[in-house]
Amino acid sequence: MANNALAMQDQEMMRDALSSEKQMTGLYNAFANECATTAIRDEMLNLLHDEHAIQADLFMEMQKRGWYPTTPAEDQKVQSAKQKFTDMNAGG
Repeated sequence: MANNALAMQDQEMMRDALSSEKQMTGLYNAFANECATTAIRDEMLNLLHDEHAIQADLFMEMQKRGWYPTTPAEDQKVQSAKQKFTDMNAGG
């Protein structure tokens, strides 16, 4: 199999894994919200943390390979978002 075909298989597998991790974090978050005891909630939150770490690793690897490109936000948009949330927290 050609290197390009292998890269496409790798990219497809990693995209699928990233999608699965996003779903898992949503589920663990929902489960943590519904726990009846602190011990179970703490365990769900530990699992949620682990899933977020796996998701971040996959994201960074895909980004490194050019499979998940991101563009930096414009300074004006960042400042606008900061101001919006500052106003919200101040009751404005």
